Amino acid sequence: MSISASQVKELRDKTGAGMMDCKKALTEANGDFEKAIEILRKKGASVAAKRAERTANEGTILTKLLDGGKTGVMVEVNCETDFVANSDDFVNFGKMVLDVVCSQKPTDVEALLQLKGNDLTVQEELTNLIGKIGEKIEISRFTINNLENGKIVDYVHHGSKLGVLLAAENVEDGIADKIEPVMKDIAMQVAAMKPGYLYREEVPTDEIEKELDIYKEIARKEGKPEQVIEKIAQGKLNKFYEETCLFEQAFVKDNSKSVGELISEFNKENGTQVKLKFFRRFHLSDEKK
Repeated sequence: MSISASQVKELRDKTGAGMMDCKKALTEANGDFEKAIEILRKKGASVAAKRAERTANEGTILTKLLDGGKTGVMVEVNCETDFVANSDDFVNFGKMVLDVVCSQKPTDVEALLQLKGNDLTVQEELTNLIGKIGEKIEISRFTINNLENGKIVDYVHHGSKLGVLLAAENVEDGIADKIEPVMKDIAMQVAAMKPGYLYREEVPTDEIEKELDIYKEIARKEGKPEQVIEKIAQGKLNKFYEETCLFEQAFVKDNSKSVGELISEFNKENGTQVKLKFFRRFHLSDEKK
């Protein structure tokens, strides 16, 4: 049977598939519109399989705060190109994924994919989007964080390629508004300075020993006397803490004080005992674990 241009256009508008793909699907379906959609969806699944080995290093980071800042959610959705990352279809898919994570709180990405998004499961929505756009798209990770006696703030850097959640405990309702701008500044610090840990006590022993071994070896190669090598290594380890641990980093907005001193000043001025609890940092170029 003859397939009209208006039929092809209607199918293309509904599915976003290419003109030739739409015409072939309609021809194969003998003009049956719903069957043509099914054919295109199956094609989408095959496109998804073909794209699975491609690298998806672009995309978006999305965050959302719930329960008045007691819960913080962050999601990373990836694609292959920045052009697609800025497209309406991809942006809307990312928002849908964030909404599903927030409302249904899955345990991992596999569980998330089985949940209903709109009318379809997230996996079906993903497969259709890959078929429509023709790039590898994946939900690489998400994090859901709760803090009853505290506050969580979020920060997404311009371009949505880098996101941070920062939590502080002992935040009473009366000071939540006061501490928020301070926490926002510290969240921006996490984005800019990429700390590995919050406190020095969190650094694994084997990592500390490895750093000390390196410092000692360098000192020996520089001909330093053996009796001062330990002291030199400990001094460099303190410098390592100042660079790696958020609490000890120089505050980027005023490097005359550390982040820890900033919190101490706030507590002294307000008679509080606010303590930084944790941070989460997602960046598109991070190695996925």
